[in-house]
Order: sequence, then C-alpha cells, then structure tokens
Amino acid sequence: MMSIGIRIVAVCALALAISGCEKAPGNPKPDSVVRRPEAELNFDVLYRQNCAGCHGADGKNGAAFELANPEYQGWVDDSSLRRWISNGMPQTQMPAFAISAGGSLTDQQVDVLVRGMRQHWASAALGSTNGMPAYTQPADADANRGKQVFIRSCASCHKDSKQGITSPNYLALVGDQALRTMIVAGRPDIGEPDWQHADPMGALTEQEISDVVKYLASLRISTPGQPYPGNREGAE
Repeated sequence: MMSIGIRIVAVCALALAISGCEKAPGNPKPDSVVRRPEAELNFDVLYRQNCAGCHGADGKNGAAFELANPEYQGWVDDSSLRRWISNGMPQTQMPAFAISAGGSLTDQQVDVLVRGMRQHWASAALGSTNGMPAYTQPADADANRGKQVFIRSCASCHKDSKQGITSPNYLALVGDQALRTMIVAGRPDIGEPDWQHADPMGALTEQEISDVVKYLASLRISTPGQPYPGNREGAE
C-alpha cells in the first residue's frame, strides 16, 4: 500500500505538472500573442506606426502638416481624409497607405484612422465652418492676380530664405491642395497665420486664396531634381 507521504508527493507532482504547462518555457502568454498586421484596429497603434513619423505624436510638431490643427479638422471632410490616407496626396511626400493603392492598410484600418482623428482632434475645431473657403482648389484661378495678393499679404514673411515658399526647390515637393490647406488653416507650429489673419487688411477672400495658390503653382518646374534656371522667378 502506498504510504500517505508518497501519495502526497504524487498529488503535488501531478498538480505542479498540470499548472506548469501554461508557464513552461516556450509557451506564449495569452496577452503576448502578436496580432497579424491586418487585424490591428487600435487607433493609437495604427497612428503611431503609420502617421506619427511625419505628422508628429498626437498630430502635432511633426515635419508634415499638423493633423491636430483645430481649424483644419473643422474644415476637411471625412471623404478627403480617407482619400489622402488611402491614395496619398499628389505632388507631396504623402504616400498611399491602402492595400488597394499599394500600401499596407485595409479599408477598415483607414476608417479607424479617420474616426480616430475626429474623436481625438475634431472636438477642438473652432466652431462652425460656415464662411470658410471651399476645400478643393478650383481651376478658374488667376496667377497674375495671385502674385499681387502674395506681394501684399505674404511676401513680408516669406521673403526670408528659411521660409522660401516661392522657391522651386520647395514647390517641387508640395502640391496645390497642400498649399491651399496651409493658407487656409495656417501652420501654428511655425507661426504661420490662417486665412483670416494673413492680411493686415482683413481675411483673404476665397478668390484671393485660389489666386495665390495658382501663382505659386506657376513657379513650380516640371522637372524636379534637375538644375533650376537661374533667371526663373523665385529661384534661389
């Protein structure tokens, strides 16, 4: 007959074996399982992995435009945000992130980013967007009028070479919609005023904004990366 001591040892050994299976070396803990990339639906994770490197943590203080800019969030619509994330922004460094456009994010993950931006930053939007210029740059703008507006309202700050917005070197890297966005929403991170405060005489009109963008676009060269003509207006 098995002694009481031997039986106690056997029971303890069996209990230890059962309880130790989950903690055995090489067995992953339940909370350590890594999600497949397409299964990640947490906004903070997706933003950190795909957006923060350019737009900054919390949508601020990055090299690219501040997504947390309240005036921008009150102006841009969901469909435009979704389009830029999915397909990239033409004539800028913003790449396409959707799988359908060669990126790595599913349509559901793109939607998570759009909703997350709204939940985090749209609540700070500056009231109603009534009276704000249209979001899309129109085709019927005039570069000559835009030059006069630029001289009156913009040149005093942008004549500094550090903010050489008329430089073809810069314009080769930024598209018309990006220019329009910066003029309308401003860049508080670098002290650039928005459309309502850019001109000492009062807010810029929608036509003036469109004309300035057209003027700046007229300075852009068609062969970026090649030597720039020294006699071209705005060239350094």
